[in-house]
Amino acid sequence: MALSNGFYVSKPTPIAPNNVNIKFSTHTAAMPTNYKWGTGTGTDLNLVSDSSKQHNNMTENRKFTDDFVIQHAQKLKEVKHVFSKVGEDPLEGLIMIDAVQRLGIDYHFQEEIESVLQNQFMGTENNNLYEVSLRFRLLRQEGYHVPADVFNNFKCKKGMFKEKLRQDIKGLMGLYEASHLGMEGEDILDEAANFSSQLLNASMKNLDHHQARIVGSTLGHPYHKSLASFRAKSFLKDFQGTKGWETVLQELANLDLNLVQSLHQKEILQISKWWKDLGLAKELKFARDQPLKWYMWPMALLTGPSFSEQRIELIKPISMIYIIDDIFDVHGTLDELTLFTEAVNSWEMAAIEQLPDYMKICFKALYDITNEIGYKIYKEHGWNPTDSLRKTWAILCDAFLVEAKWFASGHSPKADEYLKNGVVSSGVHVVLVHIFFLLGHGFTKETANIVDENPGIISSVATILRLWDDLGSAEDENQEGQDGSYVDYYMKEHQGSSVEVARQEVISLISDTWKRLNRDCLSPNPFSASFTKASLNCARMVPLMYSYDDNHDLPVLEEHIQSMLYNGVSLQGVP
Repeated sequence: MALSNGFYVSKPTPIAPNNVNIKFSTHTAAMPTNYKWGTGTGTDLNLVSDSSKQHNNMTENRKFTDDFVIQHAQKLKEVKHVFSKVGEDPLEGLIMIDAVQRLGIDYHFQEEIESVLQNQFMGTENNNLYEVSLRFRLLRQEGYHVPADVFNNFKCKKGMFKEKLRQDIKGLMGLYEASHLGMEGEDILDEAANFSSQLLNASMKNLDHHQARIVGSTLGHPYHKSLASFRAKSFLKDFQGTKGWETVLQELANLDLNLVQSLHQKEILQISKWWKDLGLAKELKFARDQPLKWYMWPMALLTGPSFSEQRIELIKPISMIYIIDDIFDVHGTLDELTLFTEAVNSWEMAAIEQLPDYMKICFKALYDITNEIGYKIYKEHGWNPTDSLRKTWAILCDAFLVEAKWFASGHSPKADEYLKNGVVSSGVHVVLVHIFFLLGHGFTKETANIVDENPGIISSVATILRLWDDLGSAEDENQEGQDGSYVDYYMKEHQGSSVEVARQEVISLISDTWKRLNRDCLSPNPFSASFTKASLNCARMVPLMYSYDDNHDLPVLEEHIQSMLYNGVSLQGVP
């Protein structure tokens, strides 16, 4: 039913061009003044409808990558050599890891990063706030159990952070970044967040424009809760240093960003063609037709060239979450929705005979997509996940139906009851279970059973999405369905509470949920590093999808998508 907006935003926002003649080149493409999320009649990405243009542009893309591959390999070799040297200096090794992660090129250097961090884990304490904070954050991000009491060294006898730290802007930035890795019960990190944020905000009026921008970026986009792939160009613009290796790192990042951008453009063409061939946009005209927007999720969750195939497969279940949500939220009657839910639970084609035609079309698409993905995973990894995948759809439809019955009967659930069901109806479990099997990293019967049961790492992400969604006030995009929210039900349950009090309760719940998610991501956990990162990226993507302006648009997301998909990175200065 979409008590949540699950995996969608509140109205068609101007992000993708109506007519994009994608050229895979090193030049920045101009954005048309009118653009939208969907492929519409097929003219939005006209390469899809014209096979000759598609072929010509794919040929151009091959020339593009061939032209860069030697340079890219050489720069990669140079950076790996630098890594072997800087690892001998504890602080410099940490700074370089931070840089490659922020530039979104860390997937090239996993062995080097692991080697440096293993040595750092055994490192000694010191009184450099920036170094201690950076080491703590990088180790925790990689799953190491690092005690938060390392920051006690920076407190005075009264138990407060030392006054002299007020002048250490770099150290305060590091402390603020580290505080976002906190878990339940780590009060010192809550204190660190308050202490550092207050001082950094106060300091900005005394800094020059460049320094103030960097401090503001840190406060607004702490690394752990931001998408590195969306922030890479901004970091590249401000990236400076005196170590000597910064230049070669910038050159590699420039090349890498251009190559990854061309890959995303190719994926958009494939996805758009798949969606057009599927035909649901024509058959189900009441439902949204926005495959480009839906692609933003796979692009954010699964980063790096090696996951291209997984991104293309992931868009398929995500698109079905949108379509089924629209059926429950704005189109189906309660009797029809009950029959549809029963059909999904039985997973038998014979069960659709009583359904109206539009539901038969939807069920068949869902059935075929799920079985096809299951078969592909079986061929690739030797494990058939179809049973697990279909169970996620049954659980999702059950949750949608609960919400449909609430609205049909006028029932107003308790806030906690709403949230428990809303975590499921968010669609996060469906998406992350698909990711788990698509990645194929070390799954066993035990881990498959764990992921089926909506473990903490999944339910925490779903809770963050649900609550962030409920903080928004925008109406569903072109829909007439009525959505409740945690804010609404909290206020009904706590008579006399203001909207602001209810919103503060939601913000507090989001903060607490992040702490649980941080705990679940520490080693050892039963999931691969790639799955853990995808789960975190899902939580990181949520604020971008719900940062509405007064016009119910998403200007921040628009800016990032335009930058990632259509604005090239200058290669001037790359030899």
